[in-house]
Amino acid sequence: MKEAILKLKDGTEFLGIQFGAPADLATGEVVFNTGIPGYQEILTDPSYEGQIVTLTSPMIGNYGIDVSDNESSGIKATAFIIRKLYRGPVMSGRKTLDEFLAQQGIIGLEGVDTRALTLHLRDHGAQNGIIFYPENREEAEKKLAYFPSITDRDLIDEVAVQQKIENPDLGEGFTSCPTNPTKHIALVDFGVKRSIIENFYKRNAKVTVLPPDATAQDILDVNPDLLFLSNGPGDPALLKQQAKMVRSLLGKLPIAGICLGHQIITHAIGGTTVKMKFGHHGSNQPVRDTFTGKTFVTAQNHGFMSDRASLPMGTKIWFENANDNSVEGIVNDELQVMSVQFHPEAAPGPLEAAEIFDAFLRSAK
Repeated sequence: MKEAILKLKDGTEFLGIQFGAPADLATGEVVFNTGIPGYQEILTDPSYEGQIVTLTSPMIGNYGIDVSDNESSGIKATAFIIRKLYRGPVMSGRKTLDEFLAQQGIIGLEGVDTRALTLHLRDHGAQNGIIFYPENREEAEKKLAYFPSITDRDLIDEVAVQQKIENPDLGEGFTSCPTNPTKHIALVDFGVKRSIIENFYKRNAKVTVLPPDATAQDILDVNPDLLFLSNGPGDPALLKQQAKMVRSLLGKLPIAGICLGHQIITHAIGGTTVKMKFGHHGSNQPVRDTFTGKTFVTAQNHGFMSDRASLPMGTKIWFENANDNSVEGIVNDELQVMSVQFHPEAAPGPLEAAEIFDAFLRSAK
């Protein structure tokens, strides 16, 4: 075991012990996630591309790694920080968390005072950080000083498909495309989770996945009943071409989105997004349906949000966060758009909001 250091952009340092791969100079935006189970889904969520993820739960790894819990092809987080690594046996057929990170070339840092780190990020905001070995301090500090902010990094190409895929095979443990689908979804991929596609399959819809640079004509050519914009990493304000593409389709077919997709819709209809101080990352965020008065406990992973004041006339707030009143969902009947900021597919998290997929499909042609 070897000591390593996490240094934040503001100069604060946290000491830990390296596990997983012996990678050096792992750099990214440091965020915290308050989920208790679900570390594998978190690590493999493409929305975490470019981020160093800290978990607040005190011990991680006790149930190992199962391939059927991967939300993508592999780990997308830059690095992983925890308080204590479980080093005991796991069920037959599963890998340990240490083995998983090592095989994927991702560094983990254990023994960190994650409570202190989380409180620091809460008070001072999510920020860039770097994990390095003490002997490499000079090189690490130089790299951290010049490393770009998440608002200046286009991360989509690292996690999205590069060409059209019809009814993708999600792999072991996931539902397959239905044999007699009743709906057709054109899904623009910005880093989609497998569980999102699976939720459409479970509702008897087929899915054509398109790359993030898909044009309006590309989408119309597949003749979908619904255009869906996926989750993904980074700042939505950088995706100007994608917002322009969605704007050109407003009123021509129903459009829905989750997380980054919701934010792109916000820009497409004339609104703006803002960066949050430390975002919402976890499986216990309450959101209130303003139409029905119901409250759901939801899974969330976002560092940006829609600016309420910027939303155009005719746009209704569908969901609000019950903790801070931030916008968690919008509907515009005239423009045929509806979207949510949270993750109704969960993975990990509660499944209370899964009915959002039913609402999306009801809006389809």
